[in-house]
Amino acid sequence: MRKNFLPFSRPSITEEDILAVGEVLRSGWITTGPNTAAFERDFCEYVGCPHGVALASATAGMHLLLKALGIGPGDEVITPSITWVSTVNLIVLAGATPVFADIDRDTLMVTPETVAPCFSPRTKAVIPVHFAGASADITALREQAHQHGVPLVEDAAHALGTHHRGRHVGADGTSIFSFHPIKNITTGEGGMFCTDDPEMAERISRLKFHGLGVDAYDRKTQGRSPQAQVLEPGYKYNMTDIVAVLGLRQIHRVNQFNRKRGQLATRYREWLAEIDEILPLSIPEDTTQHAWHLFIVRLDTDRAGMSRDEFMAELKDRNIGTGLHFRAVHLQKYYRESMGIKRGTLPHTEWNSDRICSLPLFPDMTSKDVASVVEAIKEILK
Repeated sequence: MRKNFLPFSRPSITEEDILAVGEVLRSGWITTGPNTAAFERDFCEYVGCPHGVALASATAGMHLLLKALGIGPGDEVITPSITWVSTVNLIVLAGATPVFADIDRDTLMVTPETVAPCFSPRTKAVIPVHFAGASADITALREQAHQHGVPLVEDAAHALGTHHRGRHVGADGTSIFSFHPIKNITTGEGGMFCTDDPEMAERISRLKFHGLGVDAYDRKTQGRSPQAQVLEPGYKYNMTDIVAVLGLRQIHRVNQFNRKRGQLATRYREWLAEIDEILPLSIPEDTTQHAWHLFIVRLDTDRAGMSRDEFMAELKDRNIGTGLHFRAVHLQKYYRESMGIKRGTLPHTEWNSDRICSLPLFPDMTSKDVASVVEAIKEILK
């Protein structure tokens, strides 16, 4: 058994990163400023999108987007149930209704076939989720949404470094990325709203900072123009330079991070192949570059003779951390009771929700760490 605890995730922070944050603190400019502007520029260059707005979180981005789209009471938004709850929470808080599409059983992502029956005259948006570093079939899903005359927004929280058919996720259309500490790069907390629509980018920039017609940091005035006017009521979701400088440094190392993640994932896939009770996810053909944000497996509970939760507890007893991404939203207490969705409605979602488990995966791990996880799994299941 391992002597030291192996967390399921840990951010890669160097001494140089820490020094860079210290320099910002000493500079006297600690809120939205030149580092935030530079991070937006370099992030957009990496992804290939024309416009990026740095925010306090990806959840903030989703809030502002729903506001900008005018989504409210009587509207419906199609999204998967196997996702983090923030998107669904915000749909409900806007007064709209989430409509859950089932997923492909082995990729955990919606498909045009699972989304098709969810459209109605009340549908106002489709929000697919790229999962674990792989890409949903975004080309087909975007065309489907276009045929129904509604916008599609990519939840790209898992997809920094992910390519779909040779293009980076988020290079086209509208997408939202996350910089939570478990993501492929981190700013502690933070998000980036990306779009190829200049008017949408301007609206999000305005809404993120009180509805002012000039951003909190204007590249020309090196601050906010004193003549700035409130053009509409807005929020306070701007990113600060304290955290932006961390993202600015990490965006230049993301390919390095992702290569290491990919190497570790290859070891996992090789060494877990002989364990019949463990079922890794499939990699979609259209994912031409996988970011390996998470390494998710499903436990064959019948063969294993134990539940997923028992399996995770056994790993913890052996000093190995795990994650759960995610318990289906429609099975969460509030949504189960308020929406009255019964089990059986989303069979592939529910099957996976009961069996998924995220194994440790982060750039500072070693192949020896992966081997210790695999050996612990064999010991538990033997």
